Amino acid sequence: MEELRLPKPRNSAGRNVPVAIAMGVFLGSLVIGSLFLGPWAWYVLVAGAAALGTWEVAQRLRESDWMLPRPVLILGGQSMIWLSWPMGVRGIAVGLVATLISLLVSRLFLYGANEAPRNWLRDVGVGCFVILWIPLCLAFAASLARMPTPGDVNPVWVIVAFMLCVVANDVGGYIAGVFFGKHPMAPAVSPKKSWEGFAGSVAFGAAVGVACAVLLLDAPWWFGLALGILLVVSATLGDLVESQFKRDLGIKDMSTMIPGHGGLMDRLDGMLPAAAMTWMLLSVIGL
Repeated sequence: MEELRLPKPRNSAGRNVPVAIAMGVFLGSLVIGSLFLGPWAWYVLVAGAAALGTWEVAQRLRESDWMLPRPVLILGGQSMIWLSWPMGVRGIAVGLVATLISLLVSRLFLYGANEAPRNWLRDVGVGCFVILWIPLCLAFAASLARMPTPGDVNPVWVIVAFMLCVVANDVGGYIAGVFFGKHPMAPAVSPKKSWEGFAGSVAFGAAVGVACAVLLLDAPWWFGLALGILLVVSATLGDLVESQFKRDLGIKDMSTMIPGHGGLMDRLDGMLPAAAMTWMLLSVIGL
């Protein structure tokens, strides 16, 4: 009788898998714990992630000679998140406009009133990108905790569903990419991302989305299918955006903040657009 053999991986995992799994379990436990403590705990967690993520990105930009006023970016991001609690989308809009105006003015006078600003347009442009990329998306993530839901559906399950779909994107893409990845998806942006991995992400994300819709959200299966696929696409685009960002800066990881994963933004890259997409989907068609 021939020995049963499992398929051998085509590609390297590219990181310390046991450490990455242990840290993933810890971070997941932290998120789940905050969700069941109440909306305030979720807001605190999201606000902390926004502050650390913004600081991390601004620090790497400074190392590459991009000069951004970090206090403005961090405090402005906090205003967008916390104003969403009492004011909803209007609060996010107020915080966003105030932050953008503060960025324009503070960067204009970064070297004082008697010295002409250098690279003002370049730095303001990347500063606007950072604001839209990190705190704006996380403000929508925070808002999910207080979003109206029909019947007895707890908003906590909406957040759990969105995060499970993003995790399914990572897991499905990782397994399919390691074992079957052969055709690069966007080699000029992210050489390790393959079409086979993307197919695995779509398949697993769609399955998890359907399961979440039926079991957690009391929603029709097609809503879960749409949610899973849209979040996989959003998370994949988020991965590609961060990959290009790091490629422009010539770095491999955003930092060493999370052992086995790299920086905080290396974990949040797919979550950011997926959170905004979840909010948009629920706002347009509901559960």
